[in-house]
Amino acid sequence: MYLVYVSAAGEPVKMSPEIEGVVAKYPDLFEESKGVVEREVVHAIEIILGSSIPKDRIYRMSPSEFDELRRQLKELVEKGWIWPSVSPYECPVLFVSTKGGTLRMCIDYRGLNAITVKNREALRCIDDLLDKVQGCRYFSKIDLKSGYHQIAIRPEDQHKTAFQTRYGLYEFVVMPFGLCNAHGTFQHAMNRIFHDYLDKFVIVYLDDILIFSKTIEEHVAHLDKVLSLLRQHTFKINGEKCKFGRTRILYLGHEISAEGLKPDDAKVASIRDWPRPQSVTEMRSFLGMTGYYCNFVKNYSIMVAPLTDLTCLDTPWEWTTDRCEAAFRHLKHVLTHHEVLKLPDPDKSFIVTTNAIQYGIGAVLAQQEGPKLRPVEYMTKKILSQKLAKSTCEKELYVIYKALTHWRHYLLGKFFIVKTDHQTLKWMRTLPLLSDALKRWIEVIEQHDFEPQYLNGKYNKVVDALSHRPDFSGALITEFGLVDDVTRSLVEAYRKDPFMSKIICRLEAKDKVTFVEFELVNGLLFLEKAENKRLCVPNRESLRSLFLGECHDATGHFGYKKTSTNLLQQFWWPTMMRDAKLYVETCQVCQRDKPHTQAPLFGLLKPLPIPERPDESMSMDFMDTLVTSKSGMRHIVVIVDRFSKYARLVAMPETAKTEYVIRLFKENKVRDFGLPKSIVSNRDVRFTSELWKATAAEQGT
Repeated sequence: MYLVYVSAAGEPVKMSPEIEGVVAKYPDLFEESKGVVEREVVHAIEIILGSSIPKDRIYRMSPSEFDELRRQLKELVEKGWIWPSVSPYECPVLFVSTKGGTLRMCIDYRGLNAITVKNREALRCIDDLLDKVQGCRYFSKIDLKSGYHQIAIRPEDQHKTAFQTRYGLYEFVVMPFGLCNAHGTFQHAMNRIFHDYLDKFVIVYLDDILIFSKTIEEHVAHLDKVLSLLRQHTFKINGEKCKFGRTRILYLGHEISAEGLKPDDAKVASIRDWPRPQSVTEMRSFLGMTGYYCNFVKNYSIMVAPLTDLTCLDTPWEWTTDRCEAAFRHLKHVLTHHEVLKLPDPDKSFIVTTNAIQYGIGAVLAQQEGPKLRPVEYMTKKILSQKLAKSTCEKELYVIYKALTHWRHYLLGKFFIVKTDHQTLKWMRTLPLLSDALKRWIEVIEQHDFEPQYLNGKYNKVVDALSHRPDFSGALITEFGLVDDVTRSLVEAYRKDPFMSKIICRLEAKDKVTFVEFELVNGLLFLEKAENKRLCVPNRESLRSLFLGECHDATGHFGYKKTSTNLLQQFWWPTMMRDAKLYVETCQVCQRDKPHTQAPLFGLLKPLPIPERPDESMSMDFMDTLVTSKSGMRHIVVIVDRFSKYARLVAMPETAKTEYVIRLFKENKVRDFGLPKSIVSNRDVRFTSELWKATAAEQGT
C-alpha cells in the first residue's frame, strides 16, 4: 500500500491523517487479484449468424519469448484465469514489449472481433460527468488492478476466447484484453456497484473512479464508502496509480481543482505553439488550415489580410510586427478560443481525420455542425528520429493509434468515423506478420468501433497543415545527422551548381510550378515526392560521395538495388541512380571481399534469347513412348512453340527417315501456322543431315 504519492514536480506529498486513516483500513484491496469472483455481470460474446470460426496460425517466437510464454501461462493457470481447452476457436498469441522492457502477452482477437455482434451502448459524455464536480475541493482517483480480469466470461462463451500456443490450447475464464465489447461490459459492472452514489460524490469511467467532495470530512466519508463497496464486491485496486485526498487532480484529460475545470493543455497546444512561418510555402500551409474554419471566425478575411498579402507573387516577403505578427498571434488565439472549438455533443458521432508525413503527424477530432465540420480538439506530434524510416503505411497507422489513444475518453464505446488519405486500415486487418509496434497499435485500435473512410489528400487541408508544421522540419534535418560543416558546404555548393541555383532563384521569385515540388528549409533545398522530403545534393563530388558512402558503406556494403533504395528515402540529384551504380561497381571493399554473383557468362552454354511473338521459334525432339499403337507407331515427334509453349505431338514409326520428319513438320506446323524463323533441336542424325539443313535454308529457317 502506498500512503505517500509523488507530485508532478517529482516531490513526495504526504496524505492528510484523516485520508491516511481511511486508506489504512483496507489493506486487502491492494493485494494481488486471483481467482474468479461470481458477479451479477458477466461478459457475453454473441456471434453473427452464419460466420465461420476464425482459425489463425501460430506466430513464431524467440527462445526468450517461449520462456516468458511458459511463465505467464503458469501464472494465469495458478490464478484461475485460464484453463486448457478443446475449443474449435483458435486465436494466436503474441508478445508486445512494454516501455519498461518487459514482455506482455496479448491475444490477437482480430478474427473473433470481426464476427462478434458489436455492443453500441455508448459510454457517458465526459463533459456531463465532469459537470458534477463543480464547487468541490477534495478529490481522489482510484485505478482498478487488472480490471478486466476481475469480470468473468459467461460459461457458454468461454470456449470462444480460446488461444493456441506451442504448449497447448487454452481459454479464458475471465475477460481478457482485446475483445471489442469488453469496455461496455466493464462500465456496466461499475455502474451497478456505484448506482446509488453516481453523480453524487463518485463518477466512474471504465476503471477510473473519481471521488469528489466539498469538505475534508465529507471526503473521508465518501472515500470510506467507495472503498467499502470495492471490498464488498471483491475488487482490487492499483496503489501505484491511485491518488487520495488531492486538491488538484488530472482526470480524463481535464485538470480538476476548486477553481473549476481546465482542459488539458494538449487540447490547443498544436495551434497555440505553431511557429511563425518563414516562407510562402509555410504561410500557405497555415492559411489553408485556418481557412477551413473561416465560417466560425468573425471577420476572418479582414483578420488574415496581412498574411495573405505575403503569398502574392509580386509582394516581397517582409514580416512586420505591427501587422503580420499581430494578425498571426490573433488568428491562433481565435482558433483555440471557445467560439471556434466545439464542446462535444454526446448525441452526435465524432469524426477523426488523420494524416502522416515523413517527420510529423496530425489529427483533428470534430463533429458535424450543419454542412461544416467543427473542431473539438487538435493533435500534432513530431515523429521521433527512430520512426522516420518507417513505411508510409506504418506511419499512417501510427497516427491513427496516437489519435485514438489521445481521445480514448471520447471515442471508446462509441461509433465514430476515421477519415484518412491512405488505405492503411484495410490491410491492417489481414496482415499476417506483425512487428512489436504494429501489434501494440492494432491491439488498441481493435478495441474501438469505427468506420474507416478514404479522404482525398487535397481535401485534407487542416490535418495536412498540422502534420506539416514548419518546426517539425528540424526533425528531418536532425535525422540526416548533418554537422554544421556539411550544412555550410551544401549551402555554398548550391550557388555553384547551375541546375540547383536556378531552382533556388525560382523559389525566391515565388514561381508557382517550382513551389509544387521544391522547398527551402534553413537554407537547404528539399524535393517533395509522395509526402517524402528528400535533400537535394548539389554537383560537388565530395558531398555526393559522402552521402553515397553513408547509404552504401555505412549500411553494410549492400548491392546496387538496396543502396539505391536507401538513397531514394533521403536524397536526390539528377544523376543519382547512375552515380549509385558506378559507386557500387567501383567500391574496393565489394570488389575485394564479395563474391561475384553476376559474373559474365563464359563458354558456349548460354541461355537462348526469348522470342518476341508466337510461331517465331520452335523446339523439336523425338520421344519413345514405350507403347506401340495398333498402327505400329511407338515414337512421337514433339513440336513446341517456345513463346506460347503450345505443343503438338505427332506419332511416327521408329525407323522414320529425315524425309518423313520433314513431311510431318510441314503438315502439322507449317500448314497451320507458317514457317518459323528458327528451330531448336538436339544433335539427332535427322536434324544434322544435309537434307534437313538444305530444306531449312531453302525455306529461310
